[in-house]
Amino acid sequence: MIAWVGLGSNLRDPLAQVGQALGRLGETDGIDMLKRSSLYRTPPWGDKHQDDFVNAVAKIKTSLEPLPLLHHLQAIENDMGRQRNDRRWGPRLIDLDLLLYGDLQIHSEKLEIPHPRMHERAFVLVPMFEIDRDVEIPGLGAVGQLLKKLDISGIKCI
Repeated sequence: MIAWVGLGSNLRDPLAQVGQALGRLGETDGIDMLKRSSLYRTPPWGDKHQDDFVNAVAKIKTSLEPLPLLHHLQAIENDMGRQRNDRRWGPRLIDLDLLLYGDLQIHSEKLEIPHPRMHERAFVLVPMFEIDRDVEIPGLGAVGQLLKKLDISGIKCI
């Protein structure tokens, strides 16, 4: 199955954190890295009182089902030292989000696919569009059309 993973960091050398997470993702049994975007410096979303982020997106082929894939992404975060707290949209050592899994739409307590609000986040859509200009977000439309509705002026390829 083709899946998409978003990556981001704004703590302790974010370039290195995202690079390390991409490496770990590519070394995982059941996951083949098909493409990865460039790295982008992006302004914080939601809670604006924090440092800029480094973001990227990976397009993968996986034999893992959606929930086991999510658990693997969380294991990478934990292994890298991510500490979860109650601050929503706050600073992150590393963040890996399962964005899409084929054309599935899943809405459960444990998993939501497509990732909620990804269609509102230029830091997700810009790198996705770089990789595949024709990608569709199930139930929402083409990434290119969704990007036209967003301010991308603060996003810089690094």
